[in-house]
Amino acid sequence: MHASVIDLPAIKVDHRDIEVQYSFSISHAAQRSANDISAEIQTGLERVEREILAGDDQAALLDQEIDRLTNHADKVDNLVAVGSGLLAGLVDIFWVGEFDFQRGKAWSNRTVNDFVMKTAKAQGYTGDRLDGAIKHLEGKFPSPTDNIWKGKDIGVSAKSHHLDDLAHHPTPLGLFFSILTQFTKKGYFQNGDGSFLPISIDEKGLELIGTDIPSKIFCGTVNWFFHLVSDMSGSNKTAGVGMGIPGPIVSLLKELSAIPGLNKTGLPQKLKEVFVKERFDLRSEMAVMHELGRQAMPVLLNEVLVRAFYFIRRLVAEVKAKGSFQNIEWKRTLPWNNRTIARMLTIATGTFTAVDLADAAIRAGMKSGGNMATFGVQLALRVNFVGIGRFAFAVYSDVSMGAQRGSLRDDRIALLSQQLHSQSAKVSYMQGDMWQAAAHTESALHGAEQMMQQAIEVSVSAWNADRASLRRIGEMKPNLDHHNPGLVLDIRDILA
Repeated sequence: MHASVIDLPAIKVDHRDIEVQYSFSISHAAQRSANDISAEIQTGLERVEREILAGDDQAALLDQEIDRLTNHADKVDNLVAVGSGLLAGLVDIFWVGEFDFQRGKAWSNRTVNDFVMKTAKAQGYTGDRLDGAIKHLEGKFPSPTDNIWKGKDIGVSAKSHHLDDLAHHPTPLGLFFSILTQFTKKGYFQNGDGSFLPISIDEKGLELIGTDIPSKIFCGTVNWFFHLVSDMSGSNKTAGVGMGIPGPIVSLLKELSAIPGLNKTGLPQKLKEVFVKERFDLRSEMAVMHELGRQAMPVLLNEVLVRAFYFIRRLVAEVKAKGSFQNIEWKRTLPWNNRTIARMLTIATGTFTAVDLADAAIRAGMKSGGNMATFGVQLALRVNFVGIGRFAFAVYSDVSMGAQRGSLRDDRIALLSQQLHSQSAKVSYMQGDMWQAAAHTESALHGAEQMMQQAIEVSVSAWNADRASLRRIGEMKPNLDHHNPGLVLDIRDILA
């Protein structure tokens, strides 16, 4: 068996300082037909073209993502971002002012007391005093774990039992332990030392345990909720001023402190001190949230101004470019999830934070009289922590998008290299097809040459035969005249 090889011209790729030369050849067995080779070349060419098309689609997607993660903010965008930050900073200076816990506490007390009164009236209370409303709810919705800690000497007190009893927490885990109590007939406590203490329900508490699954679920949920409402403003003896239930944040920290390992870190004791000595209950958490909510107003204003400007400016540009609202690419106008708006918000929130910190430092310096401790306290009271948090998040988003863009650019470069390789392969297949066609042409020309040679030989043979025939006719003329007088003259006349 003999094989033939078709050597194809080399392809040279010159990219910057790197030069790569590819050489190709097609080898096939002698008995394989030219059609088989052409079919293989066509199959390979189609495969490479599919790869190129798929690479083009992937490149288009990468280009879109790279564009989204590219900052296109111009001078106008940056100036508006700075102006928005300055305006929000002025609102913070003249309207929000310093963090005032007492102002927040007054608001939270009113809010909680009003909520307790409304809930009590909805449950049949007809009076108008807070202590009466609390007493009404306590009597209608008692808790089976309320006093089972008494006399046990386990480190749980009247001031701390709302924190130590996990079923008194206004959290999903608090609800879980309330329902668990219905099925296990035990209360679940954790004292200041971090010890987890299941305590059996006494006879009085057993009256509050459901008799079947529906009643247990009802008592563990509905009764739990209304009992927590009765404890929000303290007991009926200390209505409005006594210790209420812990807030969600302190409750969550207390629940985490029950995890083995964390329970021995001193966290349970610290939480007890915060709750009992600092009286940091639900109303205190609400007071902090209220003041932070005041701080959030200029931050929200800054956010709205920047995003609104971005949207309106891009919308106007789209309408001008498309001529109507019908063909607008809304993706280009939406003020989120792109690097441009992230950069504008970074500038806006950074400007706001700079204004806020400058104002806080000036006012703290004026009030401190040179005392660094007082300066630190006053600075903390004036700083807008919501604004600082928003600025940190904006910087993180901006930097994160930049990192993603760098990674996608690397992917795009790698894809471009792959596409160049595929294009080179396509050229190679096309050259192979060309050389295969050349082989067909050579074969056809050779066949034509042979046919022409045969035609010449036939023509020469026919010419010689004609000459011989004419000579024989000349030799036969005397005989014709003898046997057929006048025939030669007749033939001459006809031919003439």
